[in-house]
Amino acid sequence: MPSQPSADIAIIGLGVMGCNLALNFADHGYNVVAYDAFPQVAEKASQELGERVTVCSSLGLLVAALKKPAQIMMMVKAGQVVDDALASLTPLLSAGDIVIDGGNSFYRDTERRQAEMEARGLAFIGLGVSGGETGARFGPALMGGGAPEALSRVEKAFSAIAAKAKDGTGCYVAHGSGGAGHFVKTVHNGIEYALMQLLAEAYLMLKGPAGLSHQAIADRWRQWNQGPSASYLLEISADIAATIDPDSGNPLVEMIRDVAGHKGTGRWTTEAGLDYGVAVPTIAAAFMARAISGLPRLDLTKQTIESGSTDHALADALELAFPAAMFAAYLQGLELIEVASNENDWDIDLAKVAKGWRSGCIIRSVMLDPIADSVGQGSVLESAYGRDLLQLAEQPLRAVVQQAAASGTPVPAFYSVLGWLDGRRSSCLGANFIQGQRDYFGAHTFERIDRSGHFHFNWQSN
Repeated sequence: MPSQPSADIAIIGLGVMGCNLALNFADHGYNVVAYDAFPQVAEKASQELGERVTVCSSLGLLVAALKKPAQIMMMVKAGQVVDDALASLTPLLSAGDIVIDGGNSFYRDTERRQAEMEARGLAFIGLGVSGGETGARFGPALMGGGAPEALSRVEKAFSAIAAKAKDGTGCYVAHGSGGAGHFVKTVHNGIEYALMQLLAEAYLMLKGPAGLSHQAIADRWRQWNQGPSASYLLEISADIAATIDPDSGNPLVEMIRDVAGHKGTGRWTTEAGLDYGVAVPTIAAAFMARAISGLPRLDLTKQTIESGSTDHALADALELAFPAAMFAAYLQGLELIEVASNENDWDIDLAKVAKGWRSGCIIRSVMLDPIADSVGQGSVLESAYGRDLLQLAEQPLRAVVQQAAASGTPVPAFYSVLGWLDGRRSSCLGANFIQGQRDYFGAHTFERIDRSGHFHFNWQSN
């Protein structure tokens, strides 16, 4: 260890993400030191990182190696582990040092930790990191939140390691104060849930009622990936559909137990929709579908109408409907971010959110450019891009939902998309009838369309 502090940044937590971020920083000329609380993990990481990153044997040596003010990035599991790590780390720090939490932390926990650190003269940044191990190594999408002066100090380093969009724009965005960064990352993951569920439902429809083989599904999806649905998740889904299990000779996906895991961000996004009064039905449906997948399957009689042969019309309808479903998932997330930003005074720029997701992250797609261009020009749903997309998808989406219902294929996310779109463009949702009911039994009053004010009617006198 050098006698004079020479390290630019430290990484705490040397799992796959931590190691790859350390190497990413080193690639861009940063002197990196690292630490892991588990000696066996630290030893393995030291061998993988080689001489490019110095792995320290204690937090004290790690902090001593850093230039001041120190910049320390934690890549540890969200929850109590973050608080435990801070409890060990903060007594070693000096005023002005910055700690960055790069895990999937709940944004309110991030705000609590910021207040606790600020009371000690320290800065704390909540940083959303997306892109998995490959993104961490070669360019993730990064979503920052914290005090403006702290964000400005880390901007150069995070801009250097972040992914770059095709136009050269970096995918590190400082989204605002408080928990803004972690909230944007949470919603990013909620959208990810929705897109993954929509692809899973498309898979069920294509192999079931449409009657396509797994290879034909993969070929279809590679064709889709040349059009408006082009995205990272669609690309990997084609690979998954085409992969054969070497042990059984069957499609590998068919050998995987039909239960989907979840770690919290999909639930947090759904709960945030409830907290802020924003409709995110496709994200909620995706989370609920994962929850249902963990329940026992019931042996109940189900009347279904199965396709007797390959249904190319249904496959074609899915291709046209899918971009509208993706579009709905993105917009539900962006609307939630907008409302939360307004209520928390984060001042998040939705165009920058969409642009920051264009490369490096799991939900990157060609659709994010026109979405970003439409933000700030009125309703994105009513933009020229939105209108064209939805017009093409109108009848195909209805055909997909109808065929799913007829065949007994569970597609809750597609159902939610159609319900959300119909609700957004319907002249009447029946809410007037609900207000009549509320006024009847609870005198909650109602507003009229022909005069201003709030009114109560004695319904039983009529």
